[in-house]
Amino acid sequence: QEQIVESGGGLVQAGGSLRLSCAVSGRTLIRYSMAWFRQAPGKEREFVAAISGSAVNTYYANSVKDRFTISRDGSKNTIYLQMESLKPEDTAVYYCAARGEYYSGSYFSTANYAYWGQGTQITVSS
Repeated sequence: QEQIVESGGGLVQAGGSLRLSCAVSGRTLIRYSMAWFRQAPGKEREFVAAISGSAVNTYYANSVKDRFTISRDGSKNTIYLQMESLKPEDTAVYYCAARGEYYSGSYFSTANYAYWGQGTQITVSS
């Protein structure tokens, strides 16, 4: 049974930076494609960024492009989200998600991820 553990959330002032980490434990011989989603109060969960199992491909929401960077730790199922120039509208619970490396569905939909973390709160004050 896969488990996803996120860390790195917190409170930061606008313009500041934070780094989130996410690790998948379970079947260590399987590589996962992984992503970050976020959900603000009263809103639907939305795509933030994703990275393929090989790390060759990365994808970003327009709202975070050029401010956030997703990366992974070599061949491990550990990813990071480096967030720069944070804005109050980035305030949300951030969720890490994973799916099998060869799953071919869209990276942008929550429906295409089998495993989810519990979420970590990020609050950006103005």
